[in-house]
Amino acid sequence: MWSEGESEGLQTLGIVVIVCSSLKLLHYLGLIDWSDDKIEDELEMTMVCHRPEGLEQLEAQTNFTKRELQVLYRGFKNECPSGVVNEETFKQIYSQFFPHGDASMYAHYLFNAFDTTQTGSVKFEDFVTALSILLRGTVHEKLRWTFNLYDINKDGYINKEEMIDIVKAIYDMMGKYTYPVLKDDTPRQHVDVFFQKMDKNKDGVVTLDEFLESCQEDDNIMRSLQLFENVM
Repeated sequence: MWSEGESEGLQTLGIVVIVCSSLKLLHYLGLIDWSDDKIEDELEMTMVCHRPEGLEQLEAQTNFTKRELQVLYRGFKNECPSGVVNEETFKQIYSQFFPHGDASMYAHYLFNAFDTTQTGSVKFEDFVTALSILLRGTVHEKLRWTFNLYDINKDGYINKEEMIDIVKAIYDMMGKYTYPVLKDDTPRQHVDVFFQKMDKNKDGVVTLDEFLESCQEDDNIMRSLQLFENVM
């Protein structure tokens, strides 16, 4: 039987992996030198399939500066000349970051969280809006975004099976070298303990309010949400 401390550590790991893996995506698509003055002009050009919103509008909608948006766009366009990212691209990216595990399911869930309009593709606006929350958002904004990731069927609640699916995807992505003695039922055992703590009214589902309250009561989770602020 897993202790409460071990299960809290699992939840903290989940938060850190969500933010850290998003940072890996940022490094892959965006973090380049920002000395090129042509970036601003390129942002105003029509792309092959999708033209992004104007700089001023994106600056108003996110916590990024104009220059940071220029940098992010240049990297995004270099890797995604069509102007959109599909799920297969997410899977390819994460398979490179986690070569010792299977990142396909985690990439699937993360892609769905980025694809807020459920169109099957992530535009530049979707990309920077999510990164703005994960890197520069308030605690509530970050936790709400994370809740949405766990809420796989988007019904406004997290059930135990959804949490198990996300946790198992994280374990699978981290791979056998990170967890050499992992058993098939380990994710379920961990989630059983933590889900019981989060489901405060014991109705079998975790609401957004319950999720926010539980996470904010956990010092480790709160610290993990501060780790990646202002990385750009």
